[in-house]
Amino acid sequence: MADWYSNLEFLPKLYWTIAILGSIIFTIVMIMAFAGGEADGIEDVDSDIESDTGIGFQFLTFKNLVGFFTIFGWSGIACIDAGLTPTLTVVISVISGLIMMTIMASLFYFMSKLTDSGTLNYKNALDAIGEVYLPIGADRSKMGKVSIRVQGTMRELDALTDSFQDLKTGTIIKVVDVTKNGILIVDHTRKPIEPQKPNNYEITEHAGDS
Repeated sequence: MADWYSNLEFLPKLYWTIAILGSIIFTIVMIMAFAGGEADGIEDVDSDIESDTGIGFQFLTFKNLVGFFTIFGWSGIACIDAGLTPTLTVVISVISGLIMMTIMASLFYFMSKLTDSGTLNYKNALDAIGEVYLPIGADRSKMGKVSIRVQGTMRELDALTDSFQDLKTGTIIKVVDVTKNGILIVDHTRKPIEPQKPNNYEITEHAGDS
């Protein structure tokens, strides 16, 4: 195996490396995505990538980029095996990767819509405490997203703010209002203080005290 890999030319070696690494990461990401929520690390990477791309149909995310490089690698290998020129191989593999990104973006977009639709009543989010997932522009200048628990389920919902400062990823927020079309209006707040359980001391009586 090592001899076969070392004897490859530069372009096939590059495509095989991208294909194998992409497939491993892609498998891990998909298992995490469909097995009960995503890992915090992946969410953080997605929020950094998406911060300048808006919300809704999110094309440029970590998951989609992993899908791009996975298909990019395997389609490139197929083109090389078919005897295509390096230029045509690169062009076809890039197009194939972009198609994969579009498919994945559509899949996760419609999955989020199915999750948010139906029985969700946005009014139930009033006064709830959550965290900014995608940055929110000051004075309703840029829509973002917040991670918030509504009706017993953790959701990522569209949000605006009337604050005069941008709300960055990780900022703790409180929902102060909900628009007619289901957009949350949030403001900066602090994490609620959890009540501490009082320490119960056992009072003992000593015999013989006067």
